[in-house]
Order: sequence, then C-alpha cells, then structure tokens
Amino acid sequence: MRKALLSCQFIAKAAVFVSLLCAALLACAEDLPDDFASQTPLTLSGNGPWYRLELPLSVQLNAHQGNLNDVRVFNADGQAQPYALTFTAPQRVENEQPVSVKWFPLYNRDDARDVEPAIRVERTPNGTLVEVQPQGEIEAGEEILRGWLLDTSAINAPLDQLIIDWSTEREGFQRFTIEASDDLQHWQRWGEGQVARLSFADEVVEQREVSLPGRTARYLRLLWNTPQSAPTLTSAQILVTRPGILPLSWSAAVKGRVEAPGVYVWQLPVALPIERMKINIEQANSLAPAMLYGRRDNKSSWRLISDGLLYRLTQNGQDVAQDEMELPGDVLQQLKLEVDERGGGLGPQSPELSVAVRATQLVFLGRGAPPYSLALGNDSVPGANLPLPTLIPGMTEQTLATLGTATLASTPVTASPAPVAIAEGIDWKRAGLWAVLVLGVIFLGWMALSTLSASKKSR
Repeated sequence: MRKALLSCQFIAKAAVFVSLLCAALLACAEDLPDDFASQTPLTLSGNGPWYRLELPLSVQLNAHQGNLNDVRVFNADGQAQPYALTFTAPQRVENEQPVSVKWFPLYNRDDARDVEPAIRVERTPNGTLVEVQPQGEIEAGEEILRGWLLDTSAINAPLDQLIIDWSTEREGFQRFTIEASDDLQHWQRWGEGQVARLSFADEVVEQREVSLPGRTARYLRLLWNTPQSAPTLTSAQILVTRPGILPLSWSAAVKGRVEAPGVYVWQLPVALPIERMKINIEQANSLAPAMLYGRRDNKSSWRLISDGLLYRLTQNGQDVAQDEMELPGDVLQQLKLEVDERGGGLGPQSPELSVAVRATQLVFLGRGAPPYSLALGNDSVPGANLPLPTLIPGMTEQTLATLGTATLASTPVTASPAPVAIAEGIDWKRAGLWAVLVLGVIFLGWMALSTLSASKKSR
C-alpha cells in the first residue's frame, strides 16, 4: 500500500514538472522583441485604446516578408499587442470616357503679346459659351494667337485631367499656364501644363495629357509661354476626378546594375505591390523610349508591365522631364528597363530608381504598460494580424476617424541580431523547444508505466 502511495505521489510530481515545462516552453515559443531585427519606439496621441500608425515604405522595407507577416507591436513588458493591417485596394474607374469641350482662340495684338487677352463673349443663360471675340479691333496681320479658352460649364464634377490635340505642323514641347474661372472676370492660377509631339525613327511619340488639381471650374484658360509657338487645337477633352485614389508611399532611391547596353535591372529588398516607379535621369537632353518588365523572384519569367517615353530635356532654359511610369500594382521584387538607345539612352551607368506602393495603416489595441514599439524583421514567423472588424467590434468609418494616432520616433531602438535564416525556412528554435516538450511527455509516460509495473509485481 505504501509503495502504491509513493508511486502515485511520484506520478503526480512528474506530471506537475512536465506541466511547468510545457508552460515554460510555450511561453518561450511566443513572439518576443528579440526575435525581430529592428525595433522602433512609438509616440501616442489622442484617445485609445486603439491607435492608428501610418507605415512609411522606408519602414516596410525593414520587413523580411513582403506581406508584412513579420510586423509586431510590443508593450514595455515585451507582450505582443493585437493589431490589424489595412490594405484597401485602389478604386479604379472602368471604361472612363473623356468629355469633349468647346474651345475658343484667344488673340492679342502682336505688340501686346504678353498682355492678358481682353475678350467679349456671348453665352446662353446657363453660361455655355457661344462666341468669343477679342475686345477691340485687331487688323489682319497684327493678331497673334495667345492661347485658348475652354468651356467646361457642362461638367458638374471636379476636373482631373486635360487631354488636347493640335495641328501636326507644330512639333516639340508646348508649355502653357492653366487658369480657372467661374465668371470670366476673376482667374485663379492652376499651375503649368506641358504637352509634346516628337518624331523619332519614323515614329511619332506624343504626350497629350495634363493633370488638373481636381477642382471644379466653369472655364479654363490656357496661355502659351511663347505665343509664337502656340499651336492650333483640334480637340480638347476633360476627365473628371476618379474617386477613391489612395495616397502613395515612396521608397528611397535604389541602385541598379547594367545587364547589357540599354538594359538596367533593380533588385528590391522585398517583393512589393508597386503602383508607380520613378527613374532619376541625371543627364540633360536624355530621350529614352523604354519598356519596363517585372517579376516576383529569380524563378519567375519577366513580364512586360509598362512602356512609355522617358526624357529630360532643356527647353527655353528650363528642364522638362517625364521620369515616371504607372504600374498595375503587381507584387514585384525585380524590375528591368529596356531602353531604345537610338534616342541617346540613359547613360552607361544604371540610374537610381524609386518605387511607390499604396499607403498602409497598422491599427493596434494598446494593453499593458507603455511605451510601445514597432518590431520588424523575421523570416519565419506567421502573420498575426486580425481582421479590422474583429479588432474593433462595431467598427464604422466614424469610429476610425476618432482613433488615437501613433507615430514612429526618429531614433530606433538598437536592433537585435536578426534570426539566422535556415535552409527550407525551418525555425530550429521553435522546433527544438517542441522536441524537448515531446521528449518530456514520453519520459513521463515511460516513468508512469514503469511505476505501475513495479507496483503490480510487488503485490
């Protein structure tokens, strides 16, 4: 009887020991700040307990996983905080049709070419222009085409883009100022526009679109910087504002390599869903018809994702440049630009490249003792983000607007050594912990069976 009691006590103690071992191992298996390559303190403002944090692309590039599975927020005690990542897909307008508008020439006397054109107009009761004439008589041979007046009164929406076409006898770059008015008396400057038509290698390259600030106006006035070069318009169209276009986050410049003459390749730190790219064209008077290819990794095939004309040219003492390409948002880590060097190319060295992704927010629920810190950089941890409605029960758009905010401190915490990436992506630390746990359970079972067997023999 005494031996049986001792056996039961031994089994109970062994069970307690293994339970404590399990708890310790599971605690060690939890995410800890030292498991991540970089940590940056957060500064909080506003009302909690939820806080929003904008993740700049420069910070995202510290991640070891392009989908941000390895992002965490820790409190002062090293406890991971619940969080959600908001990846809102860009809202694109399908089959968007431009709206054609009427245009009227604006003339001045040749000896007053820099004076704003004075006009008299005839318009319908709803403001639509019927006729535009110079104010005062201008004799034949004395007039000069100063610019154009566009009637946008029929468009009841913010103006997003201007598309014009002009007669073929005018080539090169066309620069003009853009002004807006609702009464044809008071004009507000909307910036400058530039279009181009270039003949090159039996081909014609055109740039006919000009961005507008996304505001409403009944009339637009285009005044050429050099009136003697003002072309004759053949069409004018307006695109209205596309709703829901998200802000972009740009990377720092990335250096590339020359794969062949006129072929440049860039490797990003991680694969990113790229929306735009920008080339640093250092040399003036560079002209480069180009095709841009991309792929996810070395195992994938190159795919054509964009093409266009890149240039930096000097005209009338000013630099004019087209150095960006819009991309479809595919996840890419490598980019390759092939340039037609008949236009002069981009030089023997690879130009620097910057990329932009849609802005990303991290929302976390603050619990435990502050301060909080953002941790990034682990090759193997799984994602821990929750759906936003789960993190914030009863969430609405109004709720999001009232959340507190978190910002990144300028000085990051000293980075801990990053976990060593092992072949096949095996996390040997966790595997070892679980192996010890399994061996402990086997040992407990063996001891229990041995004790029971000995107890039976003694009876």
